[in-house]
Amino acid sequence: MWRIGQLARMVGITERTLRHYDKIGLLTPAATDQATGYRWYGVTELSRLERIRALRRLGLPLRRIVDLLDAPEAQLRQAVTETLADIRRDITALAATAAHAEDHLATPMSILPQQTAVGPRHLHVRHLRLDHPSALAALCPPPPATLLTWLRGHPTGTFTAAVTTDRSGMRLTLPTRTVVRAVVPPTTTLVEAGHDLFGWLDRHHLDIAGPTVEDHLVDADGTQATVLELPVRPRPVAAAPG
Repeated sequence: MWRIGQLARMVGITERTLRHYDKIGLLTPAATDQATGYRWYGVTELSRLERIRALRRLGLPLRRIVDLLDAPEAQLRQAVTETLADIRRDITALAATAAHAEDHLATPMSILPQQTAVGPRHLHVRHLRLDHPSALAALCPPPPATLLTWLRGHPTGTFTAAVTTDRSGMRLTLPTRTVVRAVVPPTTTLVEAGHDLFGWLDRHHLDIAGPTVEDHLVDADGTQATVLELPVRPRPVAAAPG
């Protein structure tokens, strides 16, 4: 029989870990001295502890190991399969996060875009034809207001836009969509933010899939901000030459 400290040193873990395993019912000592409180472990507990550590190395969390330690092999294999799928999803997400961080470090930007999904939106708008983005500022109502533009990139000629109106305007419904969103800080112009955002989309192989939405917002203190939302879709992969 071994005391808790001896077992901890034997397998290379801490006494605190063994006490935690006892507390959650994962590894109960073979005996506990009622007078001193000393925990005693035997070969059975050592074998059980090694199985616990093996399952931990397979990526299973303790809350699952409690249920699976004595389960049939088929049930254990299913749990490991599900855990592996979770790990692979985490790896993919972390790789995407690392790529975004590397992109931000390599190409300084005035904004921090993020890709997300948004639900449908119903608006009443007045449509416009413009020759240059600089004309938008004069046409956009004071905040809160929404401006939409139909652009696939930097404008090279006339383009279509729309501004929100009261219910007398034309009804426009934006469907559920994937967007790249960015909040434009007060120190950045919308032209600069748009330039950075188009560059970001190009580096991430995304194409614009609908109207860009500019929400011009104001809070109770009068502080204003602009939120840009660009609906996007993955850029088709070019076929390799035959």
